[in-house]
Amino acid sequence: MPLRVEAVRQLKRRRTLVMAAVLGALPFVLLIAFAVGGSPDGRADNRVTLMDTATASGANFAATCLFVSAGFLLVIPVALFCGDTVASEASWSSLRYLLAAPVPRARLLWSKLAVALAFSAAAIVLLPLVALAVGGVAYGWGPLRLPTGGSLAAGEALPRLAVAVVFIFVSQLVTAGLAFWLSTRTDAPLGAVGGAVGLTIIGNVLDAVTALGSWREFLPAHWQFAWADALQPQPEWGGMLKGTAVSVACALVLFALAFRGFARKDIVS
Repeated sequence: MPLRVEAVRQLKRRRTLVMAAVLGALPFVLLIAFAVGGSPDGRADNRVTLMDTATASGANFAATCLFVSAGFLLVIPVALFCGDTVASEASWSSLRYLLAAPVPRARLLWSKLAVALAFSAAAIVLLPLVALAVGGVAYGWGPLRLPTGGSLAAGEALPRLAVAVVFIFVSQLVTAGLAFWLSTRTDAPLGAVGGAVGLTIIGNVLDAVTALGSWREFLPAHWQFAWADALQPQPEWGGMLKGTAVSVACALVLFALAFRGFARKDIVS
């Protein structure tokens, strides 16, 4: 099961093309929204947010696209690519034939997981790249204006945005782990994808319950916007390091459960 073969198979699927089109279209949708509604004017209390600086430059527009999509929209491609891996083969009744090739189960899972994570990373990178290009043409290639005051030159802003994108991908590893584990437990791809998205939403809801206090720090959702700390005059790494530790730990457990369960599973589909 070479990675190239699996990658080509996934790239040719319609849902991959549709997801790429949706992510690529989002910056244009926001651009039209700002053109129709006008530039953000800030709040009545004069507090400036990242959304208020969206039209300051192409870098600001890219950061805004990340801000509006990181909480939910970017969850969908990760859940789709990782949850549709094994379950889709089972739904097509081709899984047992793959294993009879013979392809060792662990090798099959590694190939599918590696390609799914690569496609997930590509989806997360695609959005800010398109947003940066669209925003640069529409609003110029000026410095990144910071909501806290001041600005970052373009040469410094781009590496900071790259750090933010990497952290968003790492924070989505929990969703990837959930989707991949569910994909090995069910023959319904929609169930694996929907289950991963649903559990991610439940995590966001629990994080909003302030009565949980410091227990929320053990939730991956609690750190999903810690990447904004990189867009400061002096970046803060504490939140991103904690979020990375929680996400990676949870993802490793879920991936291990997927491999362990699939190794012992009776494949009849």
